[in-house]
Amino acid sequence: MARAPESAQEVSTRLQATGYLPDEGLSTITYLALAMARPLLLEGEPGTGKTALAEALATLLDAPLIRLQCYEGIDASQALYDWDFPRQILHLRAVEATGRATSVDTEALEASLFADRFLLDRPILRALREPNAVLLIDEIDRADDEFEAFLLEVLSTSQVTIPEYGVVRAEKPPVVVLTSNRTRELHDALKRRCLYHWIDHPGLAREVEIVRSRLPEVSGQLAEQVARAVQRMRASGDLLKPPGVAETLDWARALHQLGRDDLDLETASATLGAVLKYREDSDRVRDTLDLILAG
Repeated sequence: MARAPESAQEVSTRLQATGYLPDEGLSTITYLALAMARPLLLEGEPGTGKTALAEALATLLDAPLIRLQCYEGIDASQALYDWDFPRQILHLRAVEATGRATSVDTEALEASLFADRFLLDRPILRALREPNAVLLIDEIDRADDEFEAFLLEVLSTSQVTIPEYGVVRAEKPPVVVLTSNRTRELHDALKRRCLYHWIDHPGLAREVEIVRSRLPEVSGQLAEQVARAVQRMRASGDLLKPPGVAETLDWARALHQLGRDDLDLETASATLGAVLKYREDSDRVRDTLDLILAG
């Protein structure tokens, strides 16, 4: 277990050592979330590094990253726990086969069915039972209101009650990072429980720095050309899904894989699938690719 950072500057330095390059605002709010033991809610466009921050934090703290991917229809049981019904049935049959079923007290038999060995930890329960963990609740905006209310209760108390088992309380609450792509507004009650930060796409200089940090094998010239081209794609304002930093890295990695140290028009056109994921976007960009690569 690594020592917790003692300042925003230390957070920044240690995150950079993992390959994640935060700006001052993100370093500060991350430090405060750690120091105050508050969940950190990150909103922003897809690909701006929200999930990557949780991964970097887990590395920084030498803690396991436990990820809960939210989706429409997710409920508490899928996030919290389940019982291993096949093993419970085998246990009952074993008791019957040994002839102990008639001699075992009904309450004792029921209690044995809900022992710890039959409990299946889902992400939230696993994070509460870990002595040191980073819990990533990814894309919370995809879940519905009922799940958000359940999550608020868990985050407020750092404990859950399992009717057949009892109360599970975290000895040390996990570091919690929630991400949202803002496909819907989250409730104020959940936002008040968290510290909040909006993550924007990085500027050109920082995006080049990110590529150079994460992909040191990529030439400085190629890193700048790729970052500049992606910046211009975003600035056009007419793409269905503007590329994020993840796509910038994918494009640079793909070009390096092809042995390129320079981004030319033909190679850029052939590799747009690494950076754009909609046919309409590819068509729009391909029509103006010479202008995007100019300069």
